[in-house]
Amino acid sequence: MARAAPGRSAGQSVTVDGRTLKLTNLDKVLYPSTGTTKGDVLAYYAEVGPTMLPHLWQRPATRKRWPDGVEGTTVFFAKDLAAGTPDWVRRYGIDHRDHTNDYPVVDDVATLTWIAQLAGLEIHVPQWRFAEDGTPLNPDRLVLDLDPGPGVSIAEVAEVARAARAVLRDIGHDPVPVTSGSKGIHLYAPLDGDQTPEQASALARELARALEADAPDRVISSMRRSERDGKVFVDWSQNNGAKTTVSPYSLRGRAEPTVAAPRTWEELDDPGLAQLSYADVLARVAEQGDLLAALAPAGAPRPAGRDRLSAYRSMRDAARTPEPVPATPPRPTAGPGDPIFVIQEHHARALHWDFRLEHDGVLVSWAVPKSPPSDPRSNRLAVMTEDHPMEYATFEGGIPRGEYGGGQVSIWDSGTFTLHKWRDGKEVIATLQGRPDGGLGGGRRSFALIHTGRGGGKQERNWLMHLMEAEPDYLEPAGPLRQAQDTASTGSGDVVELPEPAGPGRGTLPEPVEGPRRGRPSSPQPGEPISSIEPAEDFPDEIAPMLATLDSGEHFGPEEGWAFEMKWDGVRAVAYLAGGRVRLLSRKGRDESSTYPDVAEPLSRLDVRSAVLDGEVVVTDASGRPDFGLLQNRINLTRGTDIERAAQRWPAQLMVFDVLELDGESLLQRPYAERRELLEGLGLDALGDRVHVPPVFEGDLEAARAISRQLRLEGVVAKRTDSVYAPGRRGRTWLKIKNFLTQEVVIGGWRPGQGGRSSTFGSLLMGIPGTDGLQYVGRVGSGFDARSLDDLQRRLEERAQATPSLVGVPREDTRDAHWVVPDLVGEVTYAELTGPGRMRHPVWRGLRPEKDAAEVVWERPS
Repeated sequence: MARAAPGRSAGQSVTVDGRTLKLTNLDKVLYPSTGTTKGDVLAYYAEVGPTMLPHLWQRPATRKRWPDGVEGTTVFFAKDLAAGTPDWVRRYGIDHRDHTNDYPVVDDVATLTWIAQLAGLEIHVPQWRFAEDGTPLNPDRLVLDLDPGPGVSIAEVAEVARAARAVLRDIGHDPVPVTSGSKGIHLYAPLDGDQTPEQASALARELARALEADAPDRVISSMRRSERDGKVFVDWSQNNGAKTTVSPYSLRGRAEPTVAAPRTWEELDDPGLAQLSYADVLARVAEQGDLLAALAPAGAPRPAGRDRLSAYRSMRDAARTPEPVPATPPRPTAGPGDPIFVIQEHHARALHWDFRLEHDGVLVSWAVPKSPPSDPRSNRLAVMTEDHPMEYATFEGGIPRGEYGGGQVSIWDSGTFTLHKWRDGKEVIATLQGRPDGGLGGGRRSFALIHTGRGGGKQERNWLMHLMEAEPDYLEPAGPLRQAQDTASTGSGDVVELPEPAGPGRGTLPEPVEGPRRGRPSSPQPGEPISSIEPAEDFPDEIAPMLATLDSGEHFGPEEGWAFEMKWDGVRAVAYLAGGRVRLLSRKGRDESSTYPDVAEPLSRLDVRSAVLDGEVVVTDASGRPDFGLLQNRINLTRGTDIERAAQRWPAQLMVFDVLELDGESLLQRPYAERRELLEGLGLDALGDRVHVPPVFEGDLEAARAISRQLRLEGVVAKRTDSVYAPGRRGRTWLKIKNFLTQEVVIGGWRPGQGGRSSTFGSLLMGIPGTDGLQYVGRVGSGFDARSLDDLQRRLEERAQATPSLVGVPREDTRDAHWVVPDLVGEVTYAELTGPGRMRHPVWRGLRPEKDAAEVVWERPS
């Protein structure tokens, strides 16, 4: 942007987004401590604008202005539009008690420039947007403002933020942290638009109270400033429809030009965490893009026109590396012929394969640590790296030691590909035709790459690479329309929805390969009832589920001979099939067939005489991730109408990971690898979207753990491929490796709640059986929704007893405690154990009705 000469106040006219604006006093210092001028502010908003606009789109903007700079005496909020506002500034009216004010909506860089010209440093918006007709919509995001009281550091605020994240994730809202540019941290979580501002505000208030109840010495949710010393104030009020929050990427009117900046959760773990300056934010956006992009509403403007090779060039010195380093941005073209691919074997610090596909004028690239998969049953982790120039497709040679990617590069295979689907940041499906002597073997190979990264930071780059069994029979539009999109138009003008890859998480994992159906002479023909062929078989004998031993995974040893499965966030279930009938038994042997009819019904159609299948019942959230909190809505239901209603709202799925009996033959002594092969040949995935055989990662713990973290699962289960099935036993041939600390606990009592929870409990007193009885391990007061509070309160009252069932309870926790018969088992997550064996920051996950209290033991990795 042009800058006026120092000392001059003459204005200059500029054209932004087709609008002409007059800029004045560009050399006026607005931040004296850093010498930052109005020209610098205008330049910042011009550069960050495309990234910021999606978060301002259709929201009424309140501007906070400092005409004389941040050290001046004049500062005020500008809400409605004053006379002289350019008529091209879009606006909507908001009715107040006795008048209507027009508020601007900031949907282009021209409007941002107009605000900055008026020394509007801060832009504040509510959590709701206008519809196109000016009608206020329900909020599409929830925000918690974590504000440090006197004596509280930002590192302590970050600790509360992590606790708040655990609570939010338990109710299906995974937040993104934003350092506010002032003192604290904002947490943004998406809402689906079903809640009114009043309901969203009430939800935020309950979350704040839950955090306070869990850590009253560190957290406060009330508005009384006199009580905030040494505590973090969780301000929930900004979800009120009349309140606003400083927008992400807005400057702040502080002594220095800091910014409300989206961060990663990894950054919040840094003891040196600090607010970011506008220069820091511009550098981050150029390298990382928008960390808050997932919260941008559909239809909002997206950043455009970026140089896709800026990150590539920033990592390389053309004078020191033989790699091609173009000086100019790429020019996306869609010329004749198929796009190209190259796979390069890269002997860098760690051997890996660079998988590159032509797209939008560059080579979009992934690093695959263990080579592209050659078996549909073995998936690979693929880490997205920076885009590479097209010239890199023919590069071979040595990158000098000490340079980025130093090591030897050779072409493993190259050729052209047919694009079937490309959804930026989500999914790519393509069929590759390589060289006759290439690493792919010269044939056509179809690969699906599915983005699994969540949570920010390095994890955002993680994808899963899957070799497909057959080439998809649908294509992306060719030629100039070869871009990421979800629909294609037919010649008739009809819209055809391209099929989504099926999988256990509604698209979060690729579809497992279906094996051949096991037809038998005695099986019925299509449409013919089983009962017309032969009488019903007896159910197979019951088999106690085999259990896994907790392991740290840190000293795992050689991975050869091991298979790695996801540890699904559900309840264990063993399915017994006989003559078209199904029994679904819990770990305690309780018949759950009627509880999960949406799982039992498809199993009844499996083409076998009899079978025993081991698996896990799960319920997934909107993103396809198994959610134990949602599964709680299906547990313990007995009335048919309740079960039917719950099955419609929270459909269950069965993840089948083992087959123990088939057609009267016991498979318990068969090795895992053989049982797995038989399982994949049963055709379970042909039964619909309620039964799945999820992928297994053979000999690849790193890839399995990476995927489980990105799906926010509990961890992975490692199984020896030569192991037999040991009913009811726990050994070292099945190991569970957790991503976070979880623990089963026995409920021994409760303490009354306050405020909004005065009618239920405030916290549960937990214990774990030990040599001296049920040993107290702490209390849990967060992670409960309204339904679980009511359900648990009823159960607690039914189990009331006069004497304590816990030993070692500190006096402060006994003064108002109510004791119960200790037969309810639940599960919690926690941060760490304190000296006396108490859990720090426990968060409730849900009841475990399939577990007996006597079975609960400390789970500590070996």
